[in-house]
Amino acid sequence: MVRRVVWDTLARNSFRSAHQYIKKDSPVQAERFRVEILDTISKLAQSPEHYPPDKHKVDRDVRYRAFEKFNYRISYFISESEVRIIRFRHVRQLPESY
Repeated sequence: MVRRVVWDTLARNSFRSAHQYIKKDSPVQAERFRVEILDTISKLAQSPEHYPPDKHKVDRDVRYRAFEKFNYRISYFISESEVRIIRFRHVRQLPESY
């Protein structure tokens, strides 16, 4: 089953901020960052269980998953109809339990 990929506002804003920050130093690297992150996320529509359950999730609900790319941690939630990107943060930021 193919699910729709949806971004929470906070996650999308964090992604955009990271992209803009990288772009200040290197527009080429910023574009590579943007393309590869979005490509990886788009693949979640086909196989959302590809990545492991989120180790920072308090109750260990396996519908919450996460992966890291370019030192950013992307957390998402799998429902029947969609994959919701819920967090986008640098790995050096302290994780928030949820």
